[in-house]
Amino acid sequence: VQFVESGGGLVEPGGSLTLSCVGSGFAFSDYAIYWYRLPPEKERQPVEDRLERTKGREWVAGIISTSAVTDYADSVKGRFTISRDNSKNTAYLEMNNLKPEDTAVYSCYTSLPTEELWGKGTRVTVSS
Repeated sequence: VQFVESGGGLVEPGGSLTLSCVGSGFAFSDYAIYWYRLPPEKERQPVEDRLERTKGREWVAGIISTSAVTDYADSVKGRFTISRDNSKNTAYLEMNNLKPEDTAVYSCYTSLPTEELWGKGTRVTVSS
């Protein structure tokens, strides 16, 4: 049971990236999928000092199983788009007009009956 994220990298301010998140080992199409991010200042904080459930990660966007409903943090609304392709067990995060404050490790999350599933993440750096 896992998520594997990809698509991160270094991009200049105003640029775009699309992240992918492939789920395996569970019924992907049955669950809402969420993107979270861990900014550098939180990444430097000791794990034991961060909030238990999210480990300091900030919620970015979410999409329900049928894609009928999506939601976004105010900081990314209008710039990021979440989507999913259940036939490929994949969720996406299209990020446009990137800003330096979007720099973070981006991870997928879902709540399964047996566990809270987090991916290891993909790093996005926005810098000139």
